[in-house]
Amino acid sequence: MTRLMLGRTLERICKAVLLLCLVHFVIMMILYFDVYSQRFDQIFSRFNNGRNASRNGHHYYYNLSRPNATYASYLATADQLLPTVRPEGNHTPPTTKPIPPCPEIPPGLVGRLLIEFASQMTMERVQKENPNVTEGGKYTPPDCRAKQKVAIIIPFRHRDNHLKYWLHYLHPILRRQKIDYGIYIITQLGEETFNRAKLLNVGYTEALKDAEYDCFIFSDVDLIPMDDRNLYHCYDQPRHFAIAMDKFGFRLPYAGYFGGVSGLSKKQFLKINGFPNEYWGWGGEDDDIYNRITLNGMKVVRPDVRIGRYRMIKHERDKHNEPNPQRFNKIQNTKNTMKRDGISTLTYRVLQFKKYPLYTNISVEIGKPPPRPFRG
Repeated sequence: MTRLMLGRTLERICKAVLLLCLVHFVIMMILYFDVYSQRFDQIFSRFNNGRNASRNGHHYYYNLSRPNATYASYLATADQLLPTVRPEGNHTPPTTKPIPPCPEIPPGLVGRLLIEFASQMTMERVQKENPNVTEGGKYTPPDCRAKQKVAIIIPFRHRDNHLKYWLHYLHPILRRQKIDYGIYIITQLGEETFNRAKLLNVGYTEALKDAEYDCFIFSDVDLIPMDDRNLYHCYDQPRHFAIAMDKFGFRLPYAGYFGGVSGLSKKQFLKINGFPNEYWGWGGEDDDIYNRITLNGMKVVRPDVRIGRYRMIKHERDKHNEPNPQRFNKIQNTKNTMKRDGISTLTYRVLQFKKYPLYTNISVEIGKPPPRPFRG
């Protein structure tokens, strides 16, 4: 009985030893094939890399037998070398995120502004205030894509002090409005009678020679908007911006008023043949432009009166810009004159085209007014 039990015990021990040996054998085989597979992959990869490198005229050498050398570290080292030896045609440039369109209502607007002209203003100060404005008075929003490129055109003569204030206030306003713009000062040389509308025609023509603009804002240099929600871009219809000046008690003086600051797209401007060239002296040209707009089936649109408020820099009437005595007769004949008097018949001569840090100045000769008819 004792021998029988001893035999069974030995049998169980032998089976257990055999089982352990079998398990050990299986584990060893797994480890062996795993190591063998890794070594085979390393050799195969090195062979392929060497073959590809030889095709490109380059060879890579790496010591796989050194301590801690692994396939991953080998690839990492090879990748570090690859940018300097890969063919130029195989290099894929990094993708850049497209710039989104500018919002219809820019988020940085502040609304009603405090406008004052008591503090002394210098060009040096204005330039320091606007470091992002580039040569020629140009600016493009860096974080969004404006839907229009706007040329702001100012008829000018002997208003240097006014220009400093205009640039001081308008550059920050336009940047907050996310406007892609350029500023053009059209200077009438000489002391002949001033012709505002003809200078605006010159500004339109010369601005298009400088850049591809599709919107034009025509502004007097002495008018400053009091609310930055009055957005300086073009609309589906011609736009009148300066509808409530302090000069007129912040009211529209009459329904057909189109003076001060206005805007037309390129298509709208050409449809009315631009502005009249024959309004020498003060007054009348804005009413003629209003007539041209309505006669061509368009209508003038305006901002809310609370937004379209402007302050005017007080000044004496300019010499050689006296009221035009013929303006009322000319206004009544817009329908007959607008096709033969406008951008299509514009003549002038540019004497200087110079880009300053905050604006572009274009000095021109625009001729002389015709002699006034003799009254007996």
